[in-house]
Amino acid sequence: GGFMSDMTGSKATSTEAWCRDHGRAFLRFDYFGHGQSDGAFIDGTIGRWRDNAVDMISELTDGPQIVIGSSMGGWLMLLSALALQDKVAGLIGIAAAPDFTEDLIWAEMTEAQQKTLMEDGRIDVPSDYGDEPYPITRSLITEAQEHLLMRAPIALDCPVRLLHGMKDDDVPWQLALRLSEQLSSDDVQIHLMKESTHRMSEPDDLSLIQDTLQRMLDSLS
Repeated sequence: GGFMSDMTGSKATSTEAWCRDHGRAFLRFDYFGHGQSDGAFIDGTIGRWRDNAVDMISELTDGPQIVIGSSMGGWLMLLSALALQDKVAGLIGIAAAPDFTEDLIWAEMTEAQQKTLMEDGRIDVPSDYGDEPYPITRSLITEAQEHLLMRAPIALDCPVRLLHGMKDDDVPWQLALRLSEQLSSDDVQIHLMKESTHRMSEPDDLSLIQDTLQRMLDSLS
């Protein structure tokens, strides 16, 4: 899942239904402070949510896994794969947003907003996906700096598929190109959807996710 998203979203539930129909095991979960999980969202950090993902994959799955991550989940997908190399058979990123705290939140704040965040420890920014604003905390921004990936090669050699909408107003589709260059894997493919937005939850988007999963499973069998 993505930032302030949960495991009841259409991408997660439709992928689970597809897996059930095809006799495949499937795991979906909520990070700390998200959805049905305990904790306050404002106490979450990239490292904490990465640890949630690592624990879930380590403790609740058997054998190599295909890990799918949407938006912030694309960053956590990569961090989890780096921590669990032998458990990961392939990766599917959907509008993956590695380093978004630094490059898409902090970098786009005004100096006044940055000052308020550092002094007060929190700033609320409007959300396009609901009435509630996103609470951005100082700890989210500063702790995430320990987990930035786009500043150096990313040592992952498994198959990677990056799906991105070209009408994504939150995470530029060009990030998929940059990410492909940073990955050490030779098996990286990018699929751009001209009319898709950041949500990538329309029927054509969901079909693309399922088709991509099927092709990856076929290639790994």
